[in-house]
Amino acid sequence: MVTVPRLVIAAPSSGSGKTTVATGLMAAFAMRDLQVSPHKVGPDYIDPGYHSLATGRPGRNLDPWLTSEEMVVPLFLHGAAGADVAVVEGVMGLYDGAAGLGPSDSAGGGDYASTAHVATLLDAPVVLVVDASAAAGRSVAALVHGFRSFGTVRVGGVILNRLGSDGHERMCRDAVEDLGLPVLGALRRSDDAVTPSRHLGLVPAAERNTEAVESVRRLGELVAASCDLDALLALAQGAPQLDAVPWDPSTAVPETHTGRPRIAVAGGPAFTFGYAENEELLEAAGAEVVRFDPLQDDGLPDGTRGVVIGGGFPEVYAAQLSSNERLRKELAAFANASRPVYAECAGLLYLAQELDGAPMCGVLNGAKAAMAPRLTLGYRAAVAVADSVVARAGERVHGHEFHRTVTDPDHGETAAWQWAASGPVGFVRGDCVASYLHVHWAGSPWFASRMVAACL
Repeated sequence: MVTVPRLVIAAPSSGSGKTTVATGLMAAFAMRDLQVSPHKVGPDYIDPGYHSLATGRPGRNLDPWLTSEEMVVPLFLHGAAGADVAVVEGVMGLYDGAAGLGPSDSAGGGDYASTAHVATLLDAPVVLVVDASAAAGRSVAALVHGFRSFGTVRVGGVILNRLGSDGHERMCRDAVEDLGLPVLGALRRSDDAVTPSRHLGLVPAAERNTEAVESVRRLGELVAASCDLDALLALAQGAPQLDAVPWDPSTAVPETHTGRPRIAVAGGPAFTFGYAENEELLEAAGAEVVRFDPLQDDGLPDGTRGVVIGGGFPEVYAAQLSSNERLRKELAAFANASRPVYAECAGLLYLAQELDGAPMCGVLNGAKAAMAPRLTLGYRAAVAVADSVVARAGERVHGHEFHRTVTDPDHGETAAWQWAASGPVGFVRGDCVASYLHVHWAGSPWFASRMVAACL
């Protein structure tokens, strides 16, 4: 039995202020010298970057679809080891499940993979963030009553957001407290609570550098001044013990190899998407993981035996990536020599022939990538079309897509994956595999073992 004080920050709908409150609460607790464990429900990569700035710990995702229901609590305990309190930011509306994230091919239906689902698995109290900007007191109370009485999650309190005046706050606070629920915070409309966005959501923290640090600091001060931190901490401390063993990457990998091959993982502002567990699994499988920045580094790290290029925003940095011709040519030669390369989404674009007309690495059969008019978003039950450095033909993997670009063609002579709503997609070329599919390797730990084995 493990004791971890914890809260889930949820809302009736997207855009209510979950990220503002969750990130600010993490920062406010950290300012009290508490060790705060940050978590995010769902597949999103961007919010955990801000969570990490607020807490100094890796932001980690909890997603039953990408991993499994059984793994949510062990992964949570792994991330929360040594923490004084854990704060979990929800996704979309409280009860919006996998169906709300696009086609999922038997993702479970209903509220599967929703904030409510994860809160139930964690046996955690929920704090409901309510946008009161366009409602008066009793209408806010009616909304809160509906969410508290629907389903089985325990709503432990409410934080009112975007209030306009003292009178507005008093009306809403009184109406909610008449329900028997405490109002644990009341935030006014504030420019300090605004974080810039673009085509895939918030601008990643890694791209904003000192500006992002300052934004998180202001959010922490705003929440500290507007919320009852003692009451929120007490609510978190009332969460019951969890009967589970923390996830351990060293026991999760199916095979550990000796030899310590060096695997270079792309980072920097253009490649900010990645799950912390992926690198932990590579290390557990026997690799030495090193970082390189395709915007800055003119070559792969010395001794590189394999390359992993995750997601991000190469379309924003296409000109700079293209201008680093020396690295592009070295990576192309590396892949063309059938050295192991695994690429997801942004990595796919970087390995293509060109991106929005700018030359890229040219590894993928002349594929050209460009911005698209619409966002592609959804869970995917993918089946491997062919053997690759991470998968065997016919194997099934749970992943997700999240992009606003397309490639032409959308697959090579040998495709990587196929799912219900698609034909063949992605590219397998020698020991290089590239596609739009994002995978949380804790749900597919053999990816790490096979990647390390291929590097040896």
